[in-house]
Amino acid sequence: QVQLVESGGGLVQAGGSLRLSCADSGRTFSIYSMGWFRQAPGKEREFLAVIGRSGGNTWYVDFVKGRFTISRDNAKNTVYLQMNSLEPEDTAVYYCAASSYMATSANGYDYWGQGTQVTVSS
Repeated sequence: QVQLVESGGGLVQAGGSLRLSCADSGRTFSIYSMGWFRQAPGKEREFLAVIGRSGGNTWYVDFVKGRFTISRDNAKNTVYLQMNSLEPEDTAVYYCAASSYMATSANGYDYWGQGTQVTVSS
């Protein structure tokens, strides 16, 4: 069973950085590709990045390339999202999710965390 818990969200000024973490309390973390999504008020959930099982492969949506970095530590059952140069438009609830492949849409993911709020002030 996969149980995902995000942490690391908060309030940050524009131009600042945050690192989100997503920990899995189960025993099967390393067999899943892991993705990060976000959802702003009144908007659909949008894909941000995905990382393969070993961490060797990653893929990003264009608007976060160069600003966000996804990584994982299978020994700690944790996936990270380092976010730099944050903008007010990045304000959203951020979610991690687990998939059996490197999915780039929400319907490809089987397990989801509860989300963590990120607020970027101008």
